[in-house]
Amino acid sequence: VDMILSHHGTKSFEQATAEGDIIIGGLFPIHESVNVTVNYDGSENQICDRFSTANLVQSLIMVQALEEINQKQELGNLTLGYLILDSCGDVTTALRKIPSFMKGNCNTSAQQSSPVLAVIGGYYSEIAIAVTRLLNLEYIPEISYGATSGLLSDKTRFPSFMRTVPQDDHQARAISEILDNNGWTWVGVLTTDGEYGRYITERLWYYTNQKGICFAFTSVLPDDLNDYSLGKSIESTVKTIIDNENVSVIVSFAKPDHMMYIFQKLLNDPQGTRRVWLASDIWSQSPEILNTKKHTLSDIGTIIGVTFKSGNTTKLERYLDDLDENPNHHKNNPFLSTFLKLHGLTSSEELKTMIYPSAVFSIELAVKAIAQAVEDLCTDRDCKTKRLSPLELRGALRKAKFHMDGKNYSFDPHGDLNAEYDIILWNQTSESLDVHDIVAHYIVLIMGNVTSKCTDSCQPGYSKTSVSGQPHCCYHVLKCLYCNSEKCNPCEKNYYSLKGSSKCLPRKIDFLKWGDVYLIVLLSFTSLGAVLTIVVGIIFLAHWNTPVVRSSVGPISILLLLSLMITFTSVILFGGPPNSYQCQARQVVFGLSFTLCVSCIMVKSFKIVLAFEFDPDTQNVLKKLYKPYLIIAVCMAGQVVIVTTWLVLSPPSTDSEITKDNMKLIFCNEKLIPAFGAMLAYIGLLALICFGVAYKGRKLPDSYNDAKFITFAMLIYFISWIMFGPVYVNVTDKYIPAVEMVVILISAYGILFCQFFTKCYIILCKKEANTEKSSKEYNTINIKKTFKSVKHLKTCKHLSAVL
Repeated sequence: VDMILSHHGTKSFEQATAEGDIIIGGLFPIHESVNVTVNYDGSENQICDRFSTANLVQSLIMVQALEEINQKQELGNLTLGYLILDSCGDVTTALRKIPSFMKGNCNTSAQQSSPVLAVIGGYYSEIAIAVTRLLNLEYIPEISYGATSGLLSDKTRFPSFMRTVPQDDHQARAISEILDNNGWTWVGVLTTDGEYGRYITERLWYYTNQKGICFAFTSVLPDDLNDYSLGKSIESTVKTIIDNENVSVIVSFAKPDHMMYIFQKLLNDPQGTRRVWLASDIWSQSPEILNTKKHTLSDIGTIIGVTFKSGNTTKLERYLDDLDENPNHHKNNPFLSTFLKLHGLTSSEELKTMIYPSAVFSIELAVKAIAQAVEDLCTDRDCKTKRLSPLELRGALRKAKFHMDGKNYSFDPHGDLNAEYDIILWNQTSESLDVHDIVAHYIVLIMGNVTSKCTDSCQPGYSKTSVSGQPHCCYHVLKCLYCNSEKCNPCEKNYYSLKGSSKCLPRKIDFLKWGDVYLIVLLSFTSLGAVLTIVVGIIFLAHWNTPVVRSSVGPISILLLLSLMITFTSVILFGGPPNSYQCQARQVVFGLSFTLCVSCIMVKSFKIVLAFEFDPDTQNVLKKLYKPYLIIAVCMAGQVVIVTTWLVLSPPSTDSEITKDNMKLIFCNEKLIPAFGAMLAYIGLLALICFGVAYKGRKLPDSYNDAKFITFAMLIYFISWIMFGPVYVNVTDKYIPAVEMVVILISAYGILFCQFFTKCYIILCKKEANTEKSSKEYNTINIKKTFKSVKHLKTCKHLSAVL
């Protein structure tokens, strides 16, 4: 009987009908393929074959749900009728039959007492996409119980489509979670070249790729079961499965018939028992694909199915039990009539074995949705006399809130329903194959005894390296810095490990600490310099009106001492744990303070030039240009521009690097090196001017030898900073700041000693030389020695007056 039914075909557009005030269309793949033959005259004969008992039962779910509404009078005096067509699992055949739903709306036939207001079906996404485009010409809503392609959520392209099952994006995510939870990272994929297969495979790749799961192979089968290349595709797919011995898990989006052919050829494969098959909704509840009379489920392996939410099958089972006793149930249903004739008394039991609980839920829910929309529209109008239009029903469906089994449902703006998935595990009993054993909802299923990986997991103490031309799931295993039981990973931030070790140790943080002996020495010199600067300042203030202080330009000297004090203070900012504010402040404070220091010395140098210039005209011009505080302000302004640009564009900040001793070195990164260099170069330029001017006045009288000491101080500065460059570049550890600290101290001490210590010596130890009288006498004697030429006598008198 099964053989007769499987090859039973029909040429006519058979249809199951029942009259009612409102007609609901049904489109089911009662036959699953079409066999086309060409006549001598070029015409075609199309015969629907591959009769599907399961799909016949699905059409009866709709019939039972509609009859129950009528019996309970849920719509008052309104009755619901139906017109059920067979899509034969083929897009072209479905499109040829769809006008039967529409001719009532076009008023081209009087055979139907009422137009079809809505259609339940089709099951396959490819058919649903084509059908809903045609139905939308008359705004007829289509509610699918199985089409899951994400494309159908686009209401701009498919405004009349709705569904009572979740779209494939959710199913792909669910399957990826199952794979990830079980550590299956190397899997095979079977799919079809139809819309459903292409879309869900793409979405599965998207989610698995995020979880580090790879496809070992992807076999694409023809969606059309009568495709001439189907046999070769099955053979090729079976060979691919057998050749990939390390692939223990295969995800399949193929149709039930595809899987039946594949399993038949894999039954003798010795590796078959260890495989896990992840079945998509399209075949997860199709036990008929296995011939349990000859083989058992263990010959194939383990089958885990993802299926839609299951419904209550009790009412449907009672309905099917009544079919044999009441011939009125199949009087206008040629599909059912043919089945009953062939199966006789066992027909009810045969039909009950083909009940899919998920189909019960989704088809009944589609009927409930239509009934609720009709009720909403007909509450305040007589729908017997004033007929509803498909456009009205479509609008009502979008707003309808319907319920089933104690839960409320509604369509979202995309026409989708927020339903759930069940995870089922196929079980073999002594008499039959049970595919209704729900083991999880959505995804929490762990199969601990199955592994499917391209390469064994990285063991503690080893790492993985990629292999050219292979997916990232295939790799070589080498000794690594750190591994856990599943994946090889480097140690977390601030941790390290020895090579080949399985433990991560906390990484020590390194910087120039306050307790470091080198820093203590440098800070001691810094403190000493600051104290000496204060002492010198006190001495100068105490002897403010003496010739030595006045000849040193007292206010400028105090400003110079203040800048030296700030320079010594800036050295402290180079020690201790760095932070962003400290990194910015230390260079800015040093740059500005030392610029002020050199500017003050430059003003003193200019005074020497003024004193040494013998030409009266030039002398007058220099006197007008000699504005000490303006010169200092201009020099400082240049440095302010440089450091401001530095801070705005790319300010210094903290940075870190790992040293060869596996320590984390924290340091200040100057970032904009050109700005750092410009700051130092600017100070160097001012120092060079000082040096040039002071060198010119090196032959002034010995008692006022500032020029010589300025020259010597600038030489010390140049030598120390010239040495700084190569040392700073080559030092790479925590002592980098110490290099700059040393150079700053040398420069500051050089100026302090050369500019002030000789004057302090005269003030404190040679007080007789620090009087007006001795100063004038000494100067006159030295000037005459220096300038013996009568020609310069007038100039000598002028110089004596200046000094």
